[in-house]
Amino acid sequence: MITQVSNSFNFNFERTTPAQNKIGGDNSKKANNELSDEEQKQVEELQKRDREVKQHEQSHLSAGAGIVVSGPTYQYQRGPDGNQYAIGGEVQIDTSPVPDDPEATIRKMQQVQAAALAPAEPSSQDRSVASNAAKIQAKARVELTQKQMDERKSIINGGSSENRSSDIFSAYMEKEQKSFFDMLF
Repeated sequence: MITQVSNSFNFNFERTTPAQNKIGGDNSKKANNELSDEEQKQVEELQKRDREVKQHEQSHLSAGAGIVVSGPTYQYQRGPDGNQYAIGGEVQIDTSPVPDDPEATIRKMQQVQAAALAPAEPSSQDRSVASNAAKIQAKARVELTQKQMDERKSIINGGSSENRSSDIFSAYMEKEQKSFFDMLF
């Protein structure tokens, strides 16, 4: 699950395992040969979960280089062997747009999407972050297009009357040539 924290998201990787509901009782450390078959199976499930969680968060971290706000934090559960195993985790990344720079915002949101979808099995919250980044990116594209149009208008309107006449004439001739060729073919 991902939660927004002042312009950053937390990538949480949480999934309950059967071992989470069964483990309890004495948390004192036992040797493997003192564990029952069921407890040994629970330890193996927790070890597998621990690897999955850490790999998932490392994927976010690697893809989010430069936009990561904090490294991974984990939620742990003590196994019947007394050891702690990661059962959930999160990585915080900055998802805020770059002020007054739509091109930089587009690049940043592409990286946010890549970081959110980096794990082999992105969570629904990871997908939500990617979707939000796509929306911010689309807005930045609109801003960039508007900015480029404004710059073109400024060049056309700000140039000398000779340049404006030339630009208008060139545009007219290009249109007329297309019309003429359209009539021929």
